[in-house]
Amino acid sequence: MRRAGLRTRVAAGFAAGALALSTSIALASYQFTRSSLLAERERTAVRAAYFDATIVQAGLTGERPDIIEVLRSLDTGGDRRAVLRRDGIWYARNVDAGVTTGIPERMQRLVADGTPAVQRIRADGQPAVVVGVPLSPTTAYYEVDSLQELEETLRTVALVLTAVAVTTAVAGAGIGWHMTRYVLRPLRRVGDAAEEITAGDLSARLDPATEPDLARLTTSFNHMVDQLSRRLERDRRFAADVSHELRSPLQTLSAAASVLHRRRDHLDDRTRTATDLVTDEIARFQTLVNDLIELARSDQPAERTPVAVGDLARQVCRGRGLPETLVRVTGPGTWLVDRRRVEQLLGNLLDNAVRHGGGPCAVRLTAQDGTYRVEVDDEGPGIDPQDRTVVFDRFVRGRGAHARGGGDGTGLGLALVAQHAAAHGGRAYVVDRPGGGARFRVDLREPRC
Repeated sequence: MRRAGLRTRVAAGFAAGALALSTSIALASYQFTRSSLLAERERTAVRAAYFDATIVQAGLTGERPDIIEVLRSLDTGGDRRAVLRRDGIWYARNVDAGVTTGIPERMQRLVADGTPAVQRIRADGQPAVVVGVPLSPTTAYYEVDSLQELEETLRTVALVLTAVAVTTAVAGAGIGWHMTRYVLRPLRRVGDAAEEITAGDLSARLDPATEPDLARLTTSFNHMVDQLSRRLERDRRFAADVSHELRSPLQTLSAAASVLHRRRDHLDDRTRTATDLVTDEIARFQTLVNDLIELARSDQPAERTPVAVGDLARQVCRGRGLPETLVRVTGPGTWLVDRRRVEQLLGNLLDNAVRHGGGPCAVRLTAQDGTYRVEVDDEGPGIDPQDRTVVFDRFVRGRGAHARGGGDGTGLGLALVAQHAAAHGGRAYVVDRPGGGARFRVDLREPRC
């Protein structure tokens, strides 16, 4: 499974923390509320039981009191039920019949011994509190007070606290999501600057004054980019200087080789073969030096001008002896691009198709949604999936290049394509062509307003 992003993890952490805190507070609040309400209800039940016990004891005076009438004279309402035990016999009103079965025996023994007692029980499946008051050695008064209403109140409190806990967790997740958006804003600036640098804009920098708390990060990032820019500039100059220095001896060698090539008919077979090899290698060396010079220049920003890309592509095809009917233009035919770079980009893709892909079969130029797209299809066996991520690197050839007779390339053609694409804020990649072969695709971004 893919690991969740930083923003998601932070929001989840906020939600978990808020849920844990709100749950703890809700549990503590519930327990405190429950204990307080039960204690208050028990005190109320004890006061009411002692008051009713006083009335019952006053009514039992005389030789033969009517116990049932005495119990009926009590105003217990609908929540309290009263019973009396005298000489081992239970007395109750009709509505209170059966209450005695819920009074624990241990409590009965304790009250019979002359000790008042209070205990919570479940009578007929409902919560209640029983208060036992001894009236004489042979008489005990019990009053059962229902806690059903209190239980419903506590259930409502529990539901409210649960809803509050869940709401707090959701609010915590929302706050975490919003806070991470603010906290990650400097990192997004770093990412934007890195993308600009990747696209070839080495002037991109971060402003330390924007986020004072991240001044060390921005300073280190800017220092790193400065060092990288200087290193790339040194490498570019070195490659350019070496390539330029090689041009003069190469021109001399080329002139000498051309003289030998013109006189090859007067040479013996072995010397003629050696002359052809030297001529071909010098030509390949000149191509390599020119590609290196172009590669050294490719780090410079693109100089965009309006270009009729359809005409440019047909011109490139004519220069290589390819039919102009390969070119297909969709959308606006005028692009704001660097003409020199696009011309070489097209030429390198066509040369690659001729050398390695059995020849090009289509050149499509499309402009849509802020992107200029160049596609070159070939009729070869396609690109091995293991090579697709490296074919645009310098001095890299596909696994089948030599087997197809394409070993005469410099290994810089597709690297230049990738560099020209990056100079336009885009990228180059390769996909399978429907029906077989490879499709080299280059996306160029329109300039920002």
